[in-house]
Amino acid sequence: MKKIFVLDTNVILHDSNCIYQFQDNDVVIPITVLEELDQFKKGSDSVNFQAREFVRELDRMSGDSLFEKGLKLTEEGGMLRVLVGNFKIPEIQQAFREDTPDHRILAAAILVSREDKNRKVVLVTKDVNLRMKAKSLGVEAQDYSTDKIKNIDELYTGKTLLDSAPSAMIDKLYEDPFQLDYKDVGLEDEPFPWHHYILKNGQKSALAIYNPNLAKLVRVEKRTYYGITPRNAEQLFGMDLLGNPEIQLVTLSGKAGTGKTLLALAAAMEQRMNFRQIFLARPIVPLSNKDMGFLPGDIKSKLDPYLQPLWDNLKVIQNQFLHDKGEFDKINKMVEEEKLVISPLTYIRGRSLQKIFFIVDEAQNLTPHEVKTIITRAGEGTKVVFTGDIYQIDHPFLDSQSNGLSYLIDRFKGQRVYGHINLEKGERSPLAELASNLL
Repeated sequence: MKKIFVLDTNVILHDSNCIYQFQDNDVVIPITVLEELDQFKKGSDSVNFQAREFVRELDRMSGDSLFEKGLKLTEEGGMLRVLVGNFKIPEIQQAFREDTPDHRILAAAILVSREDKNRKVVLVTKDVNLRMKAKSLGVEAQDYSTDKIKNIDELYTGKTLLDSAPSAMIDKLYEDPFQLDYKDVGLEDEPFPWHHYILKNGQKSALAIYNPNLAKLVRVEKRTYYGITPRNAEQLFGMDLLGNPEIQLVTLSGKAGTGKTLLALAAAMEQRMNFRQIFLARPIVPLSNKDMGFLPGDIKSKLDPYLQPLWDNLKVIQNQFLHDKGEFDKINKMVEEEKLVISPLTYIRGRSLQKIFFIVDEAQNLTPHEVKTIITRAGEGTKVVFTGDIYQIDHPFLDSQSNGLSYLIDRFKGQRVYGHINLEKGERSPLAELASNLL
């Protein structure tokens, strides 16, 4: 039997197209949701865009029946209805003191279930607290899972260890032309494009990448980008992807201190002559979700604390040239002339991304829609790099399975323009690595 899904406001702010994701089931929007969306219409953030898009779509398809019997959503028969009324339920008034929008949405779900006792009613919300409240009153509730990764433990890592590779094949990788057939190391199926391998046999080892254009495994050699030298195999793999002109989209994931942002910035500086500009941006999602309004000063003063980690990475690179005044000053000049721009992601929106090396830091705090918006703005000659830790999320309605970085890695794996590597070993300091593992 068809179900009835009652949607919370945060689901629409996450995906303005959500009403079309429930197949042939019915969808109910409490009028309280429209009231809340009205507060999000103005602004340039993703939630403002989603609110405007949804309201426009609702206006396009609306008619008198939308507020009564509902309108047909799909050919299979799924209906959309806006539930109007004064949602007051005694159980809710007894359980919760305040009359909040969340409680009115919960009351709407209860009213719908009482209207149609023969069908299952499900409240869909990304607010875990509201899900708990719903379940306490016997209302089935679930997260919006359309863009959620099913098994995060199996998320693509971009690398494979072959600890029993033929010794002769490892030797061959060190002989010109430094490449071999993937079947020679025991691989039956063709690897994903730009997938990395660690080949081992006893004391022998080699690092390789699968080049889809050659259909060969090619040895990865150590390199230094703008004074930054990789300290482990994964960092070397990351540099290999960042410096490859055939790869237009790169993702670097890993815990704090693994060098994701530093590698991306060093690679951008090394290739600066190939690009018109270097953009380094991050979403402004404060720790513990404290609003920027709590900080004193003008907009620059409010934003500086959130952008400081990016400036710190630039300073690390600059300090590699303390004894080379020309290179040291060159970095300052790039910033002054806006050849290198560090900015909140909000201020990057709307800009033309032609021939840009675009680094998006803390990408785990982006929604899948925001990631899509950024990538679809990439023009000719642009390289886009996303870095982040999928387990360190500050966004209130995202988790390791639903954030934009995880979604991007899962959807883009196997594409010829894309490369990914998950960094595991922390290189910031022994203390930082110990804290990351123990705390």
